[in-house]
Amino acid sequence: MSAGFRRHTLGFAAILLVALSGAHPDGRSVNWPVYGGQTDENHYSPLDQINRTTIGRLKPVSAIDLDVPRANSEPIAVDGVLYVTGGLSIVQAFDVETGKRLWRFEPKLDTAPIKMRFAWGARGLAYDHGRVFVGAQDGQLFAIDAKTGKLDWSVQTTEGQDDGRYITGAPRVFDGKVIIGHGGADFAAVRGYVTAYDVVSGKQLWRFYTVPGDPAKGFEDATQAMAAKTWSGEYWKHGGGGTVWNAITYDPEFGRIYLGTGNGAPWNPKIRSPRGGDDLFLASIVALDAKTGKYLWHYQENPNEAWDYNSTMDIELATLAIDGKARKVILHAPKNGFFYVIDRESGKLISADKLGKVTWADRIDLQTGRPVENPGMRYADGTASEVWPGNLGLHNWPPMAFNSGTGLVYIPAIETGMKMTDKGVDPAHWEDVPGMLNNGVPELYADGFPATSAASLIAWDPVRKTKAWQVKTPAPWNGGALTTAGKLVFQGQIDGHLVAYDAVSGKPVWRYAVNTAAGGTPISYAWKDRQYVSLVIGPPLGSQFSLEGASAYGYNFRTQPARIVTFALDGTGTIPKPAVAGPEQPLVDPSMKLEPAMVKLGGALWGGCMGCHGTHARSPGSAPDLRASPLHHSQDAFVQVVRKGALAQRGMPPFPELNDDQIEALRQYIEAMAREGH
Repeated sequence: MSAGFRRHTLGFAAILLVALSGAHPDGRSVNWPVYGGQTDENHYSPLDQINRTTIGRLKPVSAIDLDVPRANSEPIAVDGVLYVTGGLSIVQAFDVETGKRLWRFEPKLDTAPIKMRFAWGARGLAYDHGRVFVGAQDGQLFAIDAKTGKLDWSVQTTEGQDDGRYITGAPRVFDGKVIIGHGGADFAAVRGYVTAYDVVSGKQLWRFYTVPGDPAKGFEDATQAMAAKTWSGEYWKHGGGGTVWNAITYDPEFGRIYLGTGNGAPWNPKIRSPRGGDDLFLASIVALDAKTGKYLWHYQENPNEAWDYNSTMDIELATLAIDGKARKVILHAPKNGFFYVIDRESGKLISADKLGKVTWADRIDLQTGRPVENPGMRYADGTASEVWPGNLGLHNWPPMAFNSGTGLVYIPAIETGMKMTDKGVDPAHWEDVPGMLNNGVPELYADGFPATSAASLIAWDPVRKTKAWQVKTPAPWNGGALTTAGKLVFQGQIDGHLVAYDAVSGKPVWRYAVNTAAGGTPISYAWKDRQYVSLVIGPPLGSQFSLEGASAYGYNFRTQPARIVTFALDGTGTIPKPAVAGPEQPLVDPSMKLEPAMVKLGGALWGGCMGCHGTHARSPGSAPDLRASPLHHSQDAFVQVVRKGALAQRGMPPFPELNDDQIEALRQYIEAMAREGH
């Protein structure tokens, strides 16, 4: 190995890590082949060529435009090749040293059922058996030849291309299998499940449902019958939810898969399960036998979940010295604001502590494992309940990272609150509306309650159960964390910088302007004895809904392309500056006549648009700010785009089901919002 380049080894776990990484005996390559780096999902690199002493020499090697609608996914790196996905689940391969594109794979997607998430793409990829795996919004899972970029096989993972399910999460690979879940329960009557396929043939091997189905149709197994006893009413008519849209972790030591399950569908338990019950397996970690998919145990973090507190945040594995004994544990920071340490073998809770402001519960009872909820938090009888965290969570899907050398977990945190009320909702007559936000809680921010207040990076000690340090970061939303054996923590931030912190003290030691929002998760790997750090930057994947997001920092969808940037010591590359700086300004047509009734109708319809274009038509950076577009000033042009799909290949799906009045209402609503913001 060259001078200054080491792979840290920490006993058996590190030997396994190096074996899984595909590292060559001569040390030329240390790969990042799957989401999280390895199956433990620690987002940890065992490399230390880049460290607290050398960090000042870290410079760009390349900045490659991806030519996709959106992207902030986590790339993978195998033997000198970078693989990255983005909007439309387009996958590309690049030579790490030269930045040369080796191939580009554009999947054939059915655009009809996926609507608002059409261009979002996936959060990550997986590599195994010479194949790269990616999921898509229409429910397909693709296996791509890693050398040629040609399709090897594809499979439809959903139960029908119009069933409301879509994929935004990264596939995971293990023991010759690839596993994928899906999202969709917020916008359709969806029942969650995961499916495992053979990596070579694409043959389905097993499927596990995370919530029970219609009892009249019979249960798939005894586990589903057991779970059904914790529900009430005709829950299956609403799907139930519990989707596994992100967190899936393989544990080779126990031969298990751990699933992080989603919130209920709808969020309001008075609709989906009116007589109460825990509603298994919502907001839970569920352990399955990796070979068969059979249920082993579960731990439910939010029984009878009511606040969109899903448990789909990354599940990380570690061995900790607790009370003088080595314990194999799960580390988990779900939306609800607590940090959990759970025994991997038994599923028993070891500790649960608040990371920040949490008002929905006083504590977690360590004897029962159940939360001790504070009164008045369940928006009962139509009253407004002020609840912290908000539905964005104290920790959302941008992953945390665990460094076994420091013993600390690094968590991208957001301080949010919401004021919820379901005033006017009649649970007995509730109906799901496909494509709309079907949460059963009409107001999340009643009385103008703020959606967010601050963001930070928290270093948490899971043994001492305390914060080691906490640094303020740009609000409201930043990228995931990477930590390394060089005692560093990297995070891309929404203000357009990649930042490195001292992993022990939290002191910022390096900051580099990448010239657009940096919402992706960085990775670190080695090729030919050189350590690299790569990060996807550009317009965000998806929306922060009520948050201004990247646009508040002057970044917008039209002028800042999605890129992958790569750094190494003494790099000689550059990162282009934005073509146009500053946020876009609303365009107003004074001659356009607005009718109050039509503007109101447009506002009611906007729920199907805000996932990409933001609340009040104010883009968070993930899609064009429609207030700043002249499109809505032309009725004919607006119809061509919205109804007929003229911009489908740029990520805007057609909405042929909208009638003339609805299209006109949306057009007037956008103009009204432009006038308010002018």
